[in-house]
Amino acid sequence: MSATDFHHPLATLILCLIAALAASSPVRAQISPVVSEADIERARRETPTVTEQDIELTRQKYALPSEAGHRSAPLNSPNIEALPQPATSVPVDLEALARGYARQSDAMTQAQGLTTGPGLFIFVSLTMPRATLQGLVDQAARAKASIVIRGFANGSLRDTVAQVQGLIGKQQVAIQIDPLAFDRFAITKVPSFVLVRDGTRPVACANGSCAPADSFLRSTGDVSLDYALEHMQRSAPGFGPAAELFLKRIRG
Repeated sequence: MSATDFHHPLATLILCLIAALAASSPVRAQISPVVSEADIERARRETPTVTEQDIELTRQKYALPSEAGHRSAPLNSPNIEALPQPATSVPVDLEALARGYARQSDAMTQAQGLTTGPGLFIFVSLTMPRATLQGLVDQAARAKASIVIRGFANGSLRDTVAQVQGLIGKQQVAIQIDPLAFDRFAITKVPSFVLVRDGTRPVACANGSCAPADSFLRSTGDVSLDYALEHMQRSAPGFGPAAELFLKRIRG
């Protein structure tokens, strides 16, 4: 073992641990004519043990030098080259996207169940086919409905903004990221369509807050928005007037 190896931080730390343990141990270094088995067992119990996990954590903190003679990066250091890169080189127009969120505050109020009129929500995923998403976004813009997604595309805000911007274009449509809304209306599949009664208020439930079961109507399936509303009209006449309001907007 060379002098360089001996003074490696790992070796130094282990020596410090041994010295600290010896200093903190209640067993005094006294000369005794006889060391009994009881003395040895008591010293073993009272002396902390350096485990393999302690050594491994120390090794990770003080990584060995690389073959090139440079110190290796700690295991928890970020790999800059592995960071996600934008899927497109086209700059994201955040101002245009903000214009598409012109009704965002109203949509959020509706999502919280504080609306003064009926609410219509379309739950989607950005992984759905582009043609399906585009059709639903276009109809949502005409109906003044809200598009709801659970989270970021590819875990990236930039990717999400780019995809949403490409879908809404110059239209004014509220698109919100709201995972709690999926729980509030028990959404397990997309696309799903939720028609909420006028004046609905959330109630406490296991997920925090939920819409009362009789306050909304849910329909699921790969269909257009007008088809889903017509189905709601037929299956639940009590929601007929609310569904008709949005159908008239879609039909112009």
